[in-house]
Amino acid sequence: MSKTIIITGAGRGVGKATALAFLDAGWRVGLVGRTAAPLEELAAAHEGALALPCDVTDEASVEAAFEKAYAEWGHLDALFNNAGVSMKGAPIDELSVDDWRNLIDINVTGSFIAARAAFGIMRRQDPQGGRIINNGSVSAYVPRWGSAPYTASKHAITGLTRTISLDGRPFNIACGQIDIGNTLTDMAAKMTQGVPQADGSIAIEPVMDVSNVANSVLHMANLPLEANVQFMTVMATAMPFIGRG
Repeated sequence: MSKTIIITGAGRGVGKATALAFLDAGWRVGLVGRTAAPLEELAAAHEGALALPCDVTDEASVEAAFEKAYAEWGHLDALFNNAGVSMKGAPIDELSVDDWRNLIDINVTGSFIAARAAFGIMRRQDPQGGRIINNGSVSAYVPRWGSAPYTASKHAITGLTRTISLDGRPFNIACGQIDIGNTLTDMAAKMTQGVPQADGSIAIEPVMDVSNVANSVLHMANLPLEANVQFMTVMATAMPFIGRG
């Protein structure tokens, strides 16, 4: 029987690339995102894909989407908790509280809601268990200039990962985190044009192909539940991370 995974933020970027990698590997993939059209287009083109449009910040919609996938498949093997947003960098006193709340609602609360829904299914299904992979960031370790909301959200994801990993032990639920640095998606395209550095300069930064992330998530998900990649950092080799700033 094919393995199953739900991927949030599956309509573009890392989420879409990861969905395609899993589909190519023979998995059945639930595609979660706010905009239905790209999900439905992807599902129409790939056998085994299931469009599940919903907003990750709306718990009722998320629970309905996850239950639809479970009813279709009868078992949920994995969740890639990937949906997230960033915002333009600025010193903290120039950032609006409304923008902070919106980012935290999507990046943190949305991840909690999706993990909660997946955990509940994995706990009650037979055989019990599954795997949750959270999308962190190298910003979970070191910040960029002017990134208080995003950096805080990714530190929160690390706390969520550690707690789910602990809480999941009695139920055979593993939880790990992939921390990504400078993968070339729409969100990171600005890296190729030049972005602010800690010393006040503007510099072009190296990027890597998104397939490196997709293949890394697939590796994490393919492990038997007796093994877990707790944290994996996948980054453009020469980007300013080690020694950032």
